[in-house]
Amino acid sequence: MAGRSSDWLKQAVHDLEQARASQRDGRHDWACFAAHQAAENAAKAMHLARGQDASGQAVATLLAELPQRAPAALIGKARVLDNVATRYADGHPGGAPFEHYGALQSEQAIDYAGEILEYARTEVG
Repeated sequence: MAGRSSDWLKQAVHDLEQARASQRDGRHDWACFAAHQAAENAAKAMHLARGQDASGQAVATLLAELPQRAPAALIGKARVLDNVATRYADGHPGGAPFEHYGALQSEQAIDYAGEILEYARTEVG
């Protein structure tokens, strides 16, 4: 399992690049979604680097379940990413998901995902 951790980390980098591209295109919902994917894949890379299986999509849970728990501030940022509801049209009480996300949200999501990715880089090696 540990041998695939670098693949998950590479995918996290690619996902974060997609988040930035989506933001530049004004597709802030997709930027938020891709930022969450980047953070999720980075967290899974850390588990795999330790020979652990990792499943689920909740980044905060994945970070909290690491043998050496991630810093509390990072887990808090992961919770913000976990609240991104862009996947399904009924993710919000009303309106299409893209109507709920703008530059402010995508900037925050990209920043938080970037911090999680940088943490993963130091942990995976």
